[in-house]
Amino acid sequence: MPKRGRELLQEIARDPSDGRTTDGDTAFDFDPGEVEISDEPVLDRLEPAVREWWVEEFGQYVPQNGGFFTPPQREAIPLVDEETNALVCAPTGSGKTLASFTAILNDLFARDREREDGLENSVYCLYVSPLKSLANDIHRNLTVPLEGISERLGDRGADVEVRHAIRHGDTDSADRQRMLSETPHILNTTPETLAILLNAPKFREKLRTVEYVIVDEIHSLAENKRGTHLSVSLERLEDLAETSPTRIGCSATVEPLSTMAEFLVGRDDEGTVRDHEIVDTRFVRDFDLQLECPTDDLINTPRSEIQNGFYHRLHELIDDHENTLVFTNTRSGAERVLENLRGSFDAYDDDNSGCHHGSLSKSRRQAIEEGLKSGSLDVVTTSTSLELGIDMPHLDLVIQVGSPKSVASLLQRVGRAGHSLGQTVEGRVLALDHDELVECAVMLQKAKSGFVDRVFIPEKAHDVAAQQIYGIAINAVRREEEVLQTLRRAYPYRNYTDRDWERLCRYLTADYEGLEAKNVYAKIWRDTNDPPSGPHHHDGFDVGEPLIGKRGRMARVIYMTNIGTIPDSFTCEVRTRNGDEWVGTLDENYLDTLEEGDVFVLGGDRFAYRYRRGSKVYVDRTSARPTVPSWFSERLPLSYDLGREIASFQGDVLDHLRAGGRPAVRGWLRDFPIDENAVRAIAQLFDEQHQYAGAESVATDERFVVEAELDRETYRRHFYVHSPYGRRFNDGLSRLVAARCANRTNANVQIAVADNGFSLSMPLNRKVDVAAILRDLDPAAVRVELREALEETDLLKRYFRIDATRSLMILKRYKGYEKSAAEQQVSAEMLLSFADDLDDFAVMEETYREIIEDKLNLRAIEEILHAIDRGDVTVSSIRVDSPTPRAFGLATLLASDVVLAEDESAVLQEFHARVQDAIDEGDETVSEPGTTSS
Repeated sequence: MPKRGRELLQEIARDPSDGRTTDGDTAFDFDPGEVEISDEPVLDRLEPAVREWWVEEFGQYVPQNGGFFTPPQREAIPLVDEETNALVCAPTGSGKTLASFTAILNDLFARDREREDGLENSVYCLYVSPLKSLANDIHRNLTVPLEGISERLGDRGADVEVRHAIRHGDTDSADRQRMLSETPHILNTTPETLAILLNAPKFREKLRTVEYVIVDEIHSLAENKRGTHLSVSLERLEDLAETSPTRIGCSATVEPLSTMAEFLVGRDDEGTVRDHEIVDTRFVRDFDLQLECPTDDLINTPRSEIQNGFYHRLHELIDDHENTLVFTNTRSGAERVLENLRGSFDAYDDDNSGCHHGSLSKSRRQAIEEGLKSGSLDVVTTSTSLELGIDMPHLDLVIQVGSPKSVASLLQRVGRAGHSLGQTVEGRVLALDHDELVECAVMLQKAKSGFVDRVFIPEKAHDVAAQQIYGIAINAVRREEEVLQTLRRAYPYRNYTDRDWERLCRYLTADYEGLEAKNVYAKIWRDTNDPPSGPHHHDGFDVGEPLIGKRGRMARVIYMTNIGTIPDSFTCEVRTRNGDEWVGTLDENYLDTLEEGDVFVLGGDRFAYRYRRGSKVYVDRTSARPTVPSWFSERLPLSYDLGREIASFQGDVLDHLRAGGRPAVRGWLRDFPIDENAVRAIAQLFDEQHQYAGAESVATDERFVVEAELDRETYRRHFYVHSPYGRRFNDGLSRLVAARCANRTNANVQIAVADNGFSLSMPLNRKVDVAAILRDLDPAAVRVELREALEETDLLKRYFRIDATRSLMILKRYKGYEKSAAEQQVSAEMLLSFADDLDDFAVMEETYREIIEDKLNLRAIEEILHAIDRGDVTVSSIRVDSPTPRAFGLATLLASDVVLAEDESAVLQEFHARVQDAIDEGDETVSEPGTTSS
């Protein structure tokens, strides 16, 4: 009779050789016969060999958890064992992925032993991850338990085999072929490869036996079209599999959990959310978080002193810890921090420090990863490439330089430290400008209170639907009703209307005059089933039943070589209009931020953007102040939810200022996880803002602020709109306001967008009431106005290319030829005007939808404008001779992600001197007549 959980504990307690901790001490400081063990019911679920392996492997968890399982494992293993769909949300390092695999392995080993012929030669479990670099996670969470359990079964004389393999886009043809003859029982793959396997005639048959699907890092998939694509693939798998697979989602800290769970499990044919459970153990780890600033005066302290303070503190923190990971917000920032560390201190060289980001070679990244895993590197700098993936067992500190822009991102990055439960997660955030000080102070305080930003899932994306419907049609003729039903079961398409479906089918059947003349051909046919005597009769379907099937002899090849949702990108040549001089290159992502007349820095020189033709950008040299910083396209945008918290925080600051001045603000801020320099800098910032321009100059959750400056030196009128709701929100809102300003003044309006607001600039002789424009915006008309504002922009051209390629309107690969991203762009621009003129054209509609909803945060803009309409949010307007302290960032937009540039520092000092002089002289800011508030 197999040992039960308590019997096994008692045996190990008598002979602790199987339950020792890493330092050699026994993990059991109790009598298993007397003490209640909360893990006994979980242990009893496991097969004897699995149970023994687990106890021997993880006995050291007892002191931290009161048992052998971490909280997410204690809850998840029984759910998976009972074949219950489950979302497991827990911090990095808490063993959620291992929990899923353990319950599945327990089932597969038992079945392999009980069946005379063992497991079938097919797939039982799919593990889907956003990362190709799965090897380390798979080793820790699957290979180790597989080998350990197999060894114990072998000791018992049992000859069992559970196979696993990894398959993604880089898997060679020999390995792919081998998987047909010797199929892995557990297959590790990516969303893109899963979609291909569902259309692979031979391998898709191997998926009929799938009973479990693990979706790892589901939070990083749900917020983009990779997740949208996967959600439909899971429904296609549902149609294919013999039984409905149990779905297990593994997520880091995320919100809202209910939405994430619904995204994971989808809906049944009646539209009801499938049954599921949520394992919420997001806050089972102890965090030691602190915001630090090298000085309490970021403006008047010399740049060299700020830089020295920053790097000395960085060195001090690294020196006090075993392994340190430093996150910056850009790749160039990661390289610069490492270079300056090595240049400032003899302690760092190639052997004990490194940099890791996506632009480095694969071999270089792998070398850094090995150093992190082995603990041989004292410090590694990175941007985003190490947020997910590899295990770093020696990492005991994460440093974030600047704001990570969301609580979720902060917890994800800092969670890389202390990579197991029972260890305190230590993270330090170093901020070097006032805007980031405010952001990070609020962020850390909200993280401390358990706040998490929401994930927003793209809705009803036509381009992804086009790919998936094409794939379904390629496999077999299907009832149209069933195909639509499959699509609607996926969470992002739960509200896909009949009109949406008709629009999609019109595109897929090329039901537009002139479309095929543009070499855009039908991908499916759509018709009713003929009688048996008719030319288009399909057995198995009723006569007159609406059916869907594939069009074209090369349909399968086109599909298999062109699907996916990650867009290709390219760099653009930058040339002067005068003389056609080549001056450098720009990443095309950067062009999203540029409008005609915008000024940027390239190679140390300043250029005004004029227009783009294909992959060439044309500019004029200029001495004007830059309006778009060089790092703009790399940085993550501030989350809207955190922006709302910042607005509320600023209202609280005003309350404390009114109650007791700067000392009261400092006293209140000392309850935040921030150092004294940050306390003093933030208190001074808002006190000077209040003294210079009054409470009406501070944006809160109840007030927008429009700050007007007349710059007579440059003969420009500048408006600084204080709106702390993030760059996506401000990008969308600024386009609406600028379009109205341009229409009313007949002037070219320059826009610069930041996370805490946006600036508008126009000739001094043009007058416009920006506050009134904000009040007049109609929430119901915003979508239409944004659409009009996007016409003929580079942003529209780029996204049309991306969505046309996703929709297979433009083929990346055809008959052995591969189109580069630049060539795709040329094709897109040739098709754009034609597509824009078509009625209700799915690809065009998706292009506008993606930009307006996903990129420009339409939902949030409508929400705030409704609040203005109701009077819950007012719009105040002030006139200033020089920007207020909270507008310094908007007025310059040149701050680096690590340190301030010399010329930027000088401009800030000049702004601050003007503010201080006005305060000393007792001047009061004058409001423009009739525009003080709504």
